[in-house]
Amino acid sequence: MQHIVIIGNGISGVTAARHIRKLSGNKITIISAETEFFFSRTALMYVYMGHMKFEHTQPYEKWFWKKNTINLKKGFVESVNSEIKELSFSNGDKMNYDKLIIATGSKPNKFGWPGQDLKAVMGMYHKQDLEAIEKYAPNNKECKRAVIVGGGLIGIELAEILRSRDIPVTFLVREKSFWNTVLPEGESQMINRHIKEHHIDLRLNCNLKEILSDENGKARAIVIAETGEEIPCDLVGLTAGVSPNISFLKDSRIELGRGVKVNHFLETNIEDIYAIGDCAEQHEPIDQKRPIEAVWYTGRMMGETLAQTICGNRTEYKPGHWFNSAKFLDIEYQTYGWVWAQPKENEARFYWEYKDGKKCIHLNYDKNTREFIGINTFGIRMRHEFFDSVLIKKQTVEFVLEHLADANFDPEFYRLHEKEIVAKFNSEKNTSIQLKKKSWSRIFNTNA
Repeated sequence: MQHIVIIGNGISGVTAARHIRKLSGNKITIISAETEFFFSRTALMYVYMGHMKFEHTQPYEKWFWKKNTINLKKGFVESVNSEIKELSFSNGDKMNYDKLIIATGSKPNKFGWPGQDLKAVMGMYHKQDLEAIEKYAPNNKECKRAVIVGGGLIGIELAEILRSRDIPVTFLVREKSFWNTVLPEGESQMINRHIKEHHIDLRLNCNLKEILSDENGKARAIVIAETGEEIPCDLVGLTAGVSPNISFLKDSRIELGRGVKVNHFLETNIEDIYAIGDCAEQHEPIDQKRPIEAVWYTGRMMGETLAQTICGNRTEYKPGHWFNSAKFLDIEYQTYGWVWAQPKENEARFYWEYKDGKKCIHLNYDKNTREFIGINTFGIRMRHEFFDSVLIKKQTVEFVLEHLADANFDPEFYRLHEKEIVAKFNSEKNTSIQLKKKSWSRIFNTNA
């Protein structure tokens, strides 16, 4: 029996443990310094907003781990000695392993700002961040203003939860438009407007210079780099992206880049050591995907894939077509395939936005072959199966538009927009595409 040790109890590590247990009787130990039990990180915001309690974020009962003979150890790993296969903990404990899985996730970026380690300065990633936000921003009397530094998905989540308690928020974004390194201009401008409609003080083209302290070592204000303006605040959220949580590996002989370097089998340069999830960096990117994919579903897929390799069936990690989803305050966002912030030379775009400014789609396709490349949707729910099938079969953009009704996943009484979307495409592109009735059997080869 081998001892499989997993550092990190996020979705990647726990998925690997569950599938290793399904496939083998190996001894399994999961180590975490954050919490004893696995929880859904994406649900933290709903705890603060009062929609659930923290225990509701834990998908497995406490007896689950003992029943499945998965050992849990709460502790912080300080170093890995790969020569003797030994872990050293901050409290002096040691642990040996036969195979080691590094699944330590990410940590919020800090860029050396003066005051970045003061009290009431935190990210929105760990359970400890949630506890700190609850402590320093329990209501709008204790927290008269919060400042969030950095756009993106974590920043907008933090803004949303603070506004749920009527706490005034100033949002510093260094780019000229929100998340415009990822979103094309139309979508980015839509989110700019939507943020302001929620009475959030959005400051574009703004960088943080420093965080000022009160006499007790707590943040009392921030200073904007460009203007020197001082903004009083009781909480500062640092949400300028995340980085792989790998500093404890610097003396381990494991090859590191921004993350832990792995091949397509999630193997490191050291035998019997693997990395999965947000901390894993592909030596050679898979298709057009980024070397590091800090996304929930890819972490889960890595855990499932690696369990096969650990249990003797060496399996390559194949994540399939890119997709993602998120929420910008009241607007739901989905993306399938690739819609870059700027189109590539061979690409053509089609953008439609509804008159209320809260719904849009953005299609990307090859202007020579007409092959569909990707879609962004805001405020309209689409079916993953539809676009996965379209991408696999390399269908044309015309096919997508003709069958757009098949893709729609909005509830029954939501307003449908397929006819006006197709009409706008026809008028712009000088085509005569006809919207067809739902035709699931033709698309998925199933009975309608």
